[in-house]
Amino acid sequence: MKIEHSHVHNILVIKLRAIGDVLLSTVVLKNLRAAFPDACIDFLTENPSKNAVEGNPAIDTVLVFDSKTQSSINLPMLVRRRQYDLVIDLFGNPRSAIVALTSGARYRVGYRFTWRQHCYNSVIEPRGGKIHNVQFNLDALDAIGIPIVDRSLFFPIGDHDRAFANDFFYRNGLDHAFVVALNPGGGWYTKRWPSRHFAELGNRIARTFGAKVLITWGPGEQDLADEIASSMSEPAMLIPPASLKQLGAILEACSVMVTNDSGPMHIASTLGTPVVAIFGPTVPELQGPVNEKSIVARNSKLVCLGCNYTTCPIGNPCMEELSVNDVFHAFKQLCDAYSLLPNYQHERSAD
Repeated sequence: MKIEHSHVHNILVIKLRAIGDVLLSTVVLKNLRAAFPDACIDFLTENPSKNAVEGNPAIDTVLVFDSKTQSSINLPMLVRRRQYDLVIDLFGNPRSAIVALTSGARYRVGYRFTWRQHCYNSVIEPRGGKIHNVQFNLDALDAIGIPIVDRSLFFPIGDHDRAFANDFFYRNGLDHAFVVALNPGGGWYTKRWPSRHFAELGNRIARTFGAKVLITWGPGEQDLADEIASSMSEPAMLIPPASLKQLGAILEACSVMVTNDSGPMHIASTLGTPVVAIFGPTVPELQGPVNEKSIVARNSKLVCLGCNYTTCPIGNPCMEELSVNDVFHAFKQLCDAYSLLPNYQHERSAD
């Protein structure tokens, strides 16, 4: 279905849940704004992910659904009152499909998922297992004839967020250092490389390249970060408590990030920070970092990679058996490819 632009004045984009998924969906926003420069464009997401889109110049309003404090019954009513002409559901779960159906919008765009396809009048064949999530989101625009003029993501950071990061770097003598961030968190335990491996890798990077090691953490992850720092023989520093945007500003200031597949991985990649991304049950070709200055470390000996299991019946070998040596060499390969090592002449053998 091709939409009639003159009929579209109010637009809603829906993407719920995970920070990384929400960030990958921002690829549609510049294209919508280019196609509808005078329209009101709103974005519906959930509370943990709102900072991934708040401040995006292509959006007028971020609508936040908090399942802990709000009733699901009230959400369709809230959306319907805003009188949208075009609703694009990039999430496609029962809640978002019902919101689209009851919105009253002339154009309702979504994917062909079981009964939920009947909630839309422009239905897209889902290609989630074949293409990167960025293109998956752009398929929704292709389906309704919106030109794709920009394929970049956007993570909004304000001057006060950068001031927070700059102050932290200055106070800790990091502002002129080769700073490597380690991000040991991840939504599923099956996506998390063991903390002991992160500690060993941090030691090796610090000794070999004279790097300053930062350990990032978010809600519920401080104990994990503390465990890694206390296990290291080389100095390591935890980032301070930070909002999502402050975390983004810190990652933007880092030289390299080594990370599990996670929201912070996508934030760093979007901001242009070189990334070593550790993958196991998820598929980098579908969910990997978009920054060209990135490299993937995987336990390539396994045939079960990309299983998408949130629990592993065989002991999680894709993470447990991925060696520190493999990730270190991926790190060095990335650094060599993009000349990221200012003190390269001081490198000592680490093999």
